[in-house]
Amino acid sequence: QVQLVESGGGLVQAGGSLRLSCAASGRTFSSYAMGWFRQAPGKEREFVARIRWIDNISAYGDSVKGRFTISRDNAKNTVYLQMNSLKPEDTAVYYCAASQGWGSRQTVYDYWGQGTQVTVSS
Repeated sequence: QVQLVESGGGLVQAGGSLRLSCAASGRTFSSYAMGWFRQAPGKEREFVARIRWIDNISAYGDSVKGRFTISRDNAKNTVYLQMNSLKPEDTAVYYCAASQGWGSRQTVYDYWGQGTQVTVSS
């Protein structure tokens, strides 16, 4: 059974940093892409970043380019999202997802974690 478990969320002041982790288990993910999405209250879920496990190719949403970095640790089966220069508008529940495809649409992703709350105070 595939499990994606996010951690690392919390409360941070504007301008600060957080690192989210997504621990993946239940299958071999070498052919998968991993993504991060977020959903703020009253808003649709938004693509944040994705990375392909096999070759480390990554992509970012426009709102986080230059501030967020996605990475992966093959040995730990874990994907990270380093978030710097955080803004109040980054406040959301952040979700990790796994896909056998490659894209920024939610429908591309087969498995989802439960989410972790990130709150950025002004």
